[in-house]
Amino acid sequence: MTIGLVHPGEMGAAVGGVLRARGHDVLWASDGRSADTAARAERAGLSDAVTLEELAERSEVVLSVCPPHAAVEVAAALAGFSGLYVDANAVSPETARQVAVLHPRTVDGGIVGGPPVHGSEDHRTRLYLSGPEAESVASLFAGSPLEPRVVDGEVGSASAVKMVYAAWSKGSSALLLAIDEVARSFGVEDELVREWTEGGGGLPAQLERAAASAAAKGWRWVGEMEEIAATFAAAGAPEGFHLAAAEVFRGMPRPTATQAP
Repeated sequence: MTIGLVHPGEMGAAVGGVLRARGHDVLWASDGRSADTAARAERAGLSDAVTLEELAERSEVVLSVCPPHAAVEVAAALAGFSGLYVDANAVSPETARQVAVLHPRTVDGGIVGGPPVHGSEDHRTRLYLSGPEAESVASLFAGSPLEPRVVDGEVGSASAVKMVYAAWSKGSSALLLAIDEVARSFGVEDELVREWTEGGGGLPAQLERAAASAAAKGWRWVGEMEEIAATFAAAGAPEGFHLAAAEVFRGMPRPTATQAP
């Protein structure tokens, strides 16, 4: 099968590599993309369709793996594509439904875990899928390091899984980083870490991992936290937790222009 991938960032390129290993032809569009993105696509064995129009013309399935804030924009840029459109972005159920308005054959997707590595059975990544044609997409990944899991329900259900999972995994990291910053500002960071260490629970180690991850890519999670906040608000729950988490991650360093995807 020919599958179009928009756009091969770190996660997208890894997903594309998994599909290539499964025997599919995977296209990407280089028009307007960076040299770093081109290098990732080449390493993953993706074929360059140059433009989105050509990618859509040649593809039976289009898979969108992009920053959350761009999910609807990317879907709109491919309006008119008649094949199966898979939105695998970290977005709220409502955003997923907006994409489905643009693409009637939408499968909602949510990726949990790090970029999948072909040939590795450790730390398997999950791809949650929902919508009428979810099983068709699941078959593309069966037996691969990206484990498909079909969720009962319509478009939005898979995104809901992603949102509530990341609400804790990344939201708790933001809380630890904020607590550490406040403790440091009052000069009591050593005392806090001592209390955490004596109390058990591994919080100092969790803080260390959170700081390392946020320093590397926390700036990417701002949009995801805002989508989680919207998900909470839609359920009648407080949205402030994750709006605050977005502000924590907004302060993380961004890559230089030469490093950006």
